[in-house]
Formats: sequence, C-alpha cells, structure tokens
Amino acid sequence: MAVGKTFVVEKLCPVCEQMTRVVKTRSRIAVVSRDEDACTHYADFNPYYYTVWVCEHCGFAADETTFTTKIPDRHLQILRAILLTKNIKIPFAEERTLGNAETAFLLGLKFLDIIHGKASKKAKYAHQLAWIYREAGDKVQEAEFMAKAAKFYEEALAKEHFPIGAMTDNATIYLIAAIYYRIGERQKATSYLSRLISDPSVREREPRILDKARDLWSDIRAGRRK
Repeated sequence: MAVGKTFVVEKLCPVCEQMTRVVKTRSRIAVVSRDEDACTHYADFNPYYYTVWVCEHCGFAADETTFTTKIPDRHLQILRAILLTKNIKIPFAEERTLGNAETAFLLGLKFLDIIHGKASKKAKYAHQLAWIYREAGDKVQEAEFMAKAAKFYEEALAKEHFPIGAMTDNATIYLIAAIYYRIGERQKATSYLSRLISDPSVREREPRILDKARDLWSDIRAGRRK
C-alpha cells in the first residue's frame, strides 16, 4: 500500500505550463532485498510506480529531473506541437495501479523517442518498467524491457559522457552484465564482466564494482556447472 509512503505536490508542467498534481515518495522506506541488477524490493510498496510523472492536462510524462529542469526549446517545440493540439487528459491517480505505472513509463519512453532523447534516460525507464513487471510476475514483459534496457545502456556507453549523475561507465558495464545474466544471455554477461575483472584501474577506482562483478561471475560459473 502507498498510504503514508507518498505525498501529493503540485508542479508546473514544462510543456503546457499548467500546474499539475504529481506524487512523490518519501525517502525512508524499509528495504527488503536487492537483486543483481540493482532492483530494490521494499516492504508492501513499490516506489518505481511513481518514477515517471504525468501531466494530467496535456499528458506529458517524464521523471522529476526532466519535469523540474529547463527543457531545450527545440524539444519543447516538438512536444507542444504534438500535445497541445490534442485534448489529452490523463486522470490523476494518487495511488497508482500497475496499469497507471505502465502507462506513465510507456508515455515517457514515447516522448524520449520523439525528441531523440538520451539512451541513458531510455535505459532507466525501460529498466525500472522491467522491475515493475518483475514484481507483478510478468516474466515475458520483464524480459522484453530488460533486453531493451541493455541495448539502451550499451548505446549510452558508446555515445554519452560518463559519469551520468551517480552512474559511472563501470557501473553501467556491470548493470549490462547483470541484465544479460537475468535474461539468460550468459555469454554476453561474462563478456562484459571480463572487461571489468581484467581492467586493473577498476580495483583502484571502484573496488565495490569489481567485487560485484566477481560475485556475479562466480554465480554464472556455478550455474554452468549445475
């Protein structure tokens, strides 16, 4: 349940410039476990449902950072040409269902495609949507969006400058390996892990990433023996 773990605030939509209600999650939520690919499980609550905000007036969807940071004019022109010419109304949901969260993420990905947004942002959306499907037990959709996330992370590694926020290139390499491991692409997973394990600078700069890579490598080898 989301009761007590979320709160409603009003934010200015950067596209239609109307005040819209959005839901934020509280910072102190009990963690139950974490998966290899950074998916965090919480007690009786899934904050990933609320990662992508949706304007209830024009339908624009994006994460908090995008909502509260100036969007380049060239992107605004494209988005406004699409959204402000249509009478799109997205009902506000204080407590989101799986369907509400799914719609928000798919809209977010759609708008990123339209403006040719960064692959790293697409990877984040696709990855977190996969986590939502994981909790829901939808293995087909989870695998589909995990594979999309891996491709976007790979594109980000090739085209973007790291670090991106708190995400380093080595952390991204590890995430790609963990994703491929979870969707059964063991050869691709070990290929990315070997990049980390064989790079002496990783131990100096990010020993925690190296330890995680070695642990995952061991899990993969144990799985093969089985």
